[in-house]
Amino acid sequence: MEVAYEDNHIIVVNKAPGEIVQGDKTGDTPLVDTLKAYIKEKYAKPGNVFCGVVHRLDRPVSGLVVFAKTSKALARMNEMFRKGEVKKTYWAITRGCPEEESARLEGYITSVERNNKSYFSKTAKDGAKFAALSYRLIARGTNYNLLEVNLETGRKHQIRVQLSSIGCPIKGDLKYGDRRSNPDGGISLMARRIEFVHPVSGNLIDLTAPVPDEKIWHELENIATANAL
Repeated sequence: MEVAYEDNHIIVVNKAPGEIVQGDKTGDTPLVDTLKAYIKEKYAKPGNVFCGVVHRLDRPVSGLVVFAKTSKALARMNEMFRKGEVKKTYWAITRGCPEEESARLEGYITSVERNNKSYFSKTAKDGAKFAALSYRLIARGTNYNLLEVNLETGRKHQIRVQLSSIGCPIKGDLKYGDRRSNPDGGISLMARRIEFVHPVSGNLIDLTAPVPDEKIWHELENIATANAL
């Protein structure tokens, strides 16, 4: 488990693909329980340890996740997420290349629990929720491309289904149109950066996760860095 930031009120973890943030029907140990054990051991805390889930990432996605170590921090972080005061930036490796190098995508997403899948449409439908994001192409590779994505809304599988809708399925994401799975069972989508005002101190927290230690990630990151110079 890689801790990116920790103080008395919050802890930010760089989640690996395949880890679940909160318990589900699989019965696998969730990240929140791993964190409780970590806090209990590190600080020799007696009894039950508090660790609140602030937000989630899909199981196959990697990157930064915030947890609260106090109830006060949890309540304030929940309110900040609700108001859109937390900025999250994602990096996605896609098989296709978008027609526009940067754009805002909006429409409606319907989530179906039966098959754990979301569906995107340009027009409103019963039960659908409005969804919007913006992206920009930051690196072109031989077979894959790297997009930087900023979410305006937080719908289930939103980045995955919206990028697929423009012919850019995320590498390894069989559910939304890619042809092959990744060796680790994850998908090439990461929560790259998170920015917010600390819920107690008021200081700015600005964290960036390293890309996964895979050749394709490093190659595209190097191209993106060169393009930014």
